[in-house]
Amino acid sequence: MNVALSPEATRPRISVVRKAKAFVALTKPRVIELLLVTTAPVMILAQHSLTPNASIPNLWLVLGTLIGGTLSAGSANAFNCYIDRDIDRVMDRTKKRPLVTGELSDREALVFAWVSGVASVLWLGFLVNWVAAALSVVAVLYYVLVYTLLLKRRTVQNIVWGGAAGCMPVLIGWAGVTGSLSWAPVILFGIVFLWTPPHYWPLSMRYRAEYAAVSVPMLAVVRGRTQVGLQVVLYAWATVVCSLLLIPIAKMGLIYAAVALVSGGWFVYESHRLYGRAIRHGAVKPMRVFHSSITYLTLLFVAVGVDPLVPSLHILNF
Repeated sequence: MNVALSPEATRPRISVVRKAKAFVALTKPRVIELLLVTTAPVMILAQHSLTPNASIPNLWLVLGTLIGGTLSAGSANAFNCYIDRDIDRVMDRTKKRPLVTGELSDREALVFAWVSGVASVLWLGFLVNWVAAALSVVAVLYYVLVYTLLLKRRTVQNIVWGGAAGCMPVLIGWAGVTGSLSWAPVILFGIVFLWTPPHYWPLSMRYRAEYAAVSVPMLAVVRGRTQVGLQVVLYAWATVVCSLLLIPIAKMGLIYAAVALVSGGWFVYESHRLYGRAIRHGAVKPMRVFHSSITYLTLLFVAVGVDPLVPSLHILNF
């Protein structure tokens, strides 16, 4: 008599090390790295806003916030991988994700997402503060429910509004130090919010055919590359302008101002270069803008953290 076996029963056994690597991959660690880059510097600026003469926050608090933020982002990304596993199997860019390769089962991914999400809330609540924990919950719910389930497959504005979830680490970092929010973290939120479209749209240009194959209406799929290039330029300019607003709002100094202007100018230049090639129907290199956007945001937030440590160079002292 033939007995049908479940998919789990027929799946080949995977070593513990390989399984652990699969769980890490499920969290999209490269995305988390970028989120953490925006968190730690904001905590230094937040501490400076409270006690200008002691600009470095408690290192255990920073570590606790980063760990909690990692758990939160990992949970959101794991839910995203679970929900999008059908299109991940079709797209070449995502075909090595663990739910596609079979290194993890759907159940394992879902359990991991729930456990890490609950752990992040408890960790932040008891070891940081409950404001940071509440913001963490909002970030996960927004990314999973609003972006992944509601926006991603339905509207060309998916990245614009869905990107708000990626802005939450700056609020969590600020709240982790101060226990509240103010105008400075709102400006920082705005920087990341405006930066997300010109960061992601070039990637969607590169993988336009794959998004079209799975009916995800990224801007590059719905509109021509000239329109995408124009939107990248407009959002890049808006990002740089927003970054300059932090100077009067948070009393930033020359270090931040110089980095914001120079790196922002480079980011805008690369965006214009992409648009220029698009309107001339030349060979475009969208990944150049994608990588330059990452460098820009990294440099800008490093400056956010370094600037408060050098009070003698603060613009208001001149």
